[in-house]
Amino acid sequence: MGKEIEKAAIARKHNVVLKFDEHNLNEFTPANLKKADVAIEFTTPASAVTNILKCFEASVPVVCGTTGWLSQYEEVKKICLEKKQTFFYGSNYSIGVNLFFNLNEYLAKLMHTYNSYIPSIEEAHHIHKKDAPSGTAITLAEGLIKNHGGVKKWALKEKAASGDLPITSIREGEVPGTHIVRYTSGCDEIEITHKAFSRQGFAEGAVVAAEWVKGKQGVFSMKDLLNAEK
Repeated sequence: MGKEIEKAAIARKHNVVLKFDEHNLNEFTPANLKKADVAIEFTTPASAVTNILKCFEASVPVVCGTTGWLSQYEEVKKICLEKKQTFFYGSNYSIGVNLFFNLNEYLAKLMHTYNSYIPSIEEAHHIHKKDAPSGTAITLAEGLIKNHGGVKKWALKEKAASGDLPITSIREGEVPGTHIVRYTSGCDEIEITHKAFSRQGFAEGAVVAAEWVKGKQGVFSMKDLLNAEK
C-alpha cells in the first residue's frame, strides 16, 4: 500500500517528503514529521496507535487506513479532540467500497422483516493481511446490524453462536480484497459483492482524503468526505 500511495500522490502532483518503514524508524520523529502537510498511515495493528499519536505530537493531520486496532479507536479519538488535532480514519478508502457500504445498509433495512433470510458475510484477502476479519468486513457487519435488527453482534464463523452474524475470513494468494454480504433462506439466496481488482483504488482514495482533510480539525471519515462532495 505504501508504494501504491506514493504513486497516487505523485500522479496527483504532490511531493512525498518522508517515507518511514521498519528500516528507518530512527527518523520517525516529530521534527521530521513537521516537514509534511499530512501523514498517511498504513502499517500494522501493533504500530498504528503509536504512529498516530506521534503525528498528533507533531501537529500533523493523519489519514489512517490500518485496520485491526479499533479496540483503541475511542481512546485515539478522545486524545485527538483534547489536543485539537486532526484524524481521518477509513477501514477502506475505495470509493466503490464506500458506495457498497451504503448499499449494504439499504439492503439490511429491506431485509429486516424477512426472518427466513439469514445474513452472513464473507471476505477474502491476500496472505499478508494481518487482521481477520478485515476492517471492511467489520464496517459491513456494523452497518448490517444497525439497520437489520435481527442480529445483535458479529463473530468469526468458527466462533459464531446461534443468532450471531457470522463472518468467514479467507487468506489466499495475492487477492486485493473481495467482500460478500449474503441473505440465505430455504428457498433462495440474495448476494451483493464488491471485488477489488488492485490496490490502486484504495491508494487514490487515501490521497484524496489527505487533500480534503488538510486545514481541518477534528475526527473524520469517508462519510464526511463523500457527503462534502455531493
